[in-house]
Amino acid sequence: MSEAPKELANLRERAGEIADINGVAGLLLWDQNTLMPRGGAGARADQLEALERIVHDRLTDPELGRLLDALEPWAQSADPDSDEVRMVAALRRDHRKAVRVPTELAAEQSSAASHAQEAWHHAREAKDFARFRPALERVIELSHRYAACFDGTGEFAHPYDVLLDDFEPGLTTAELRTLFERLQRELVPLVAASARPPDGERVLPGHHPAAAQKALIDEILPAVGFDREHWRLDSTVHPFARSMAHTDIRLTTRWEEDDLAMAFYSCLHEFGHGLYEAQMDPRHYRTTLAEAAGLGVHESQSRLWENVVGRSRPFAEWALPRLRAHLGEPFEGFDADRLYRSVNRVELSLIRIEADETTYNLHIALRFELELALIEGRLNVKDLPEAWDEATQRLLGLEVPDVVHGVLQDIHWGSGMIGYFPTYTLGNLMAAQLWGALSAQLPAIESDFAAGDFAPLREWLRDNIHRHGRKYDSRELLRRATGEELRVEPFLDYLRAKLVDTGQLAEPLGRT
Repeated sequence: MSEAPKELANLRERAGEIADINGVAGLLLWDQNTLMPRGGAGARADQLEALERIVHDRLTDPELGRLLDALEPWAQSADPDSDEVRMVAALRRDHRKAVRVPTELAAEQSSAASHAQEAWHHAREAKDFARFRPALERVIELSHRYAACFDGTGEFAHPYDVLLDDFEPGLTTAELRTLFERLQRELVPLVAASARPPDGERVLPGHHPAAAQKALIDEILPAVGFDREHWRLDSTVHPFARSMAHTDIRLTTRWEEDDLAMAFYSCLHEFGHGLYEAQMDPRHYRTTLAEAAGLGVHESQSRLWENVVGRSRPFAEWALPRLRAHLGEPFEGFDADRLYRSVNRVELSLIRIEADETTYNLHIALRFELELALIEGRLNVKDLPEAWDEATQRLLGLEVPDVVHGVLQDIHWGSGMIGYFPTYTLGNLMAAQLWGALSAQLPAIESDFAAGDFAPLREWLRDNIHRHGRKYDSRELLRRATGEELRVEPFLDYLRAKLVDTGQLAEPLGRT
């Protein structure tokens, strides 16, 4: 490989500054959703807006463009898989997209998202969409203006593509339409054949004080890989994970005394996100490579730990004695098989984060449908609750009793994350493909789970996914890990096999 030019050190320094500022912004966002007093929302919006201006100015600095241009001849002749060449390519992509957007607009988006997030909290508490509507209208208006910055560039075929690209580079509206049409065609008969009517029973039974739940989670999380030296767990309304660096991982959950599954599975979900960040190559710290390849990959990690691991039969065998030890009587009558069947039952429900694996992607299809209508101008924000309720009836056959169980259940739109939801479905598909590859390479993996040994899984994920960070894009990373392109079939096969194994299907339904 040719000797790295002097400009590379300058580029690294600039990338490090951007990473540091983004880390500070991440800390402020974590604080806003965990510890910040409610009255601090206005000042927090100002602070986040100021940081966004600084980052945007650094990304659009003409000197950064000149540095990237000066490095181009070297990058073309150097090893295309080297960290340095990949770092240059990632920063060039960020620079190219940022220069299309005025700093003022980027700052407005940051401020609007911060205010909307707080409005969402108030509206949710009051069960009143009207308290959220003006803030969401502002978010959607700014999203339209942001997408319009790329008109005439030929980069994006649809305005929604611009938003998708921020979360999953290269993902398109056309691809998603085809994907969701296929999934709905396959999932609707699966749900019809396997779902039981809602009966009010929880998948994990009993009333459990938060203190008892915390003691349970304090044993579960360290066993799977939570490192108390570098991680922490806090309470919030809508569970999320955030990292400021690979040495500073923040998870959150919600403790519901009549719904143990909320904390149990949200902690496993957010642990998957945290592990991805924690196991990135330390050499990439303070560069553009110390980021996820895409949110689809990120969600593949959370969904893998939550569902493929956390709802597996061997995990049930390992977890049951711990449930009994910490929570007692409700689990005394359970054996591992009953626990496995209970946590995998298919039941139509209103809340996405509580949904089983079979119905979950119908919740995402609903959100994709509504986001697309908002961006295409076919749906106004004022009509969103009614549209949500209609789509819930059409896709899930359920009546929505109130906005907390409907349009106000997710924080994403209040956080300005228009285009994020489809990455959950990509994550489900990728998780199934990754599981197929890793279980073939680690034939003892299920025995490891039953014995409480999760190190082989962590190591496989570190070597094949986590350590690379953003060095490869999502599709290339998936190919390298599995030898396959993104496919729907492994996920559907995984679902069918589990439904048969749990006795919810007599035999696998054929593909349509």
